[in-house]
Amino acid sequence: MNFDFNRRQVLQTGIFTGLPWLTPLGNALAAQADKQKNLTTRIPKSLIVVWLKGGASQLETFDPHPGKEISYGGAAIETAIKGAQFGTGLEQTAAAAENFSVIRSMVSKEGDHSRATYNMNSGYRPVPGLFHPSIGSVLCHERPLSGIDIPAHISIMPGSFPTRGGYLGANFDPFQMGDPLQPVPGISSKVGEKRQKDRLASLKLLEKGFAAGRIPDLDQKRTLHQINTQKALQMMSSEQLQAFDIKNESSSTVKSFGDTRFGRGCLAAIRLVESGVRCVEVSLGGWDTHANNAENQQKRIKELDPALANLFHELKKRDLYDSTIVLCATEFGRTPKLNPANGRDHWPHGFSVLIGGGGLRSGQVIGETDPEGKSKKPGKPVTVADLHSTIYTAFDIDTEHEFVTPTNRPIKISDGYPVEALL
Repeated sequence: MNFDFNRRQVLQTGIFTGLPWLTPLGNALAAQADKQKNLTTRIPKSLIVVWLKGGASQLETFDPHPGKEISYGGAAIETAIKGAQFGTGLEQTAAAAENFSVIRSMVSKEGDHSRATYNMNSGYRPVPGLFHPSIGSVLCHERPLSGIDIPAHISIMPGSFPTRGGYLGANFDPFQMGDPLQPVPGISSKVGEKRQKDRLASLKLLEKGFAAGRIPDLDQKRTLHQINTQKALQMMSSEQLQAFDIKNESSSTVKSFGDTRFGRGCLAAIRLVESGVRCVEVSLGGWDTHANNAENQQKRIKELDPALANLFHELKKRDLYDSTIVLCATEFGRTPKLNPANGRDHWPHGFSVLIGGGGLRSGQVIGETDPEGKSKKPGKPVTVADLHSTIYTAFDIDTEHEFVTPTNRPIKISDGYPVEALL
């Protein structure tokens, strides 16, 4: 006879007959077991971060307040989410809103570009003497890949404050590239095949002599020279390099993304996650509108809208939506009140991000901001750490797990709390 019961079976059988007080506990534990089972059966594989560098205005994008003083005449359009509106110019993204959730209540304690970017990238505020890894670096560390010759972490058109591997090491820094229309940097030999082989043979001899008498794990833990050389050589001859080449896409597909540097970056991101890359970041700058806010935000929105909407459409078309989380974020929002230059200044007290795919709940709005622009406390606030914790939880990564830094300091993966409405 088989007496092998799991916890759920035990809780639902009559083993505890006569102990009715355990029923509520049993139901609660069974529900939690079901939730965990559902989560683990839909763990995403990749993350695409669409980074709006400079501080996109929530009032002109995903949290307009038409008719209110703080809108300064700005209009709004309906979205696929009932009762939710976006700013004008985001018609394609609004129509695709069933594919993601909008968090309108992001809060941060950082109002400086470099510090706020660091915070959004890593989930931690900057502190002296320590550099935290970005979310993509943590994903690559905790969910290592095999069978892939190209980098697992790629940053397309990074800005002034690029993401880093931090205390996890330079090995987890993203591979940086520019416009996907241009050749991938550093993957072509500048000499012929024979001369390249001769050079590599000479290099091997030099490295053998250099390694003699030195720390055994010097390369693995510090210089990374041999490791990176081997990775580069492997990448140079890999067929997976085709993932970078958007010229393999139809002209109609390229055009649907807007055929801009940013649009091509979003299309390349899809090709890269399709090939197995863990995390891709695509940046769009120009959102720091301290002057002529309405006009300059619209310029960026015109570029963002087709690329972001078709990013979701193409992921669905290629059956990648359920395995890929897309995060569209910025370092902070912009002030409800205009300054004398008709610009909006920095506002970390209630700004917006979009997140969807990868099994997360979509088609909803989380949080709300004051339509009068007076309160710095949005409804249902979500901290930067909470956002990171949500993504890590979706990837089934234990946020309580502690890394040990090179100075032997234990640091949790995240000190936030998952947004339950998304999971």
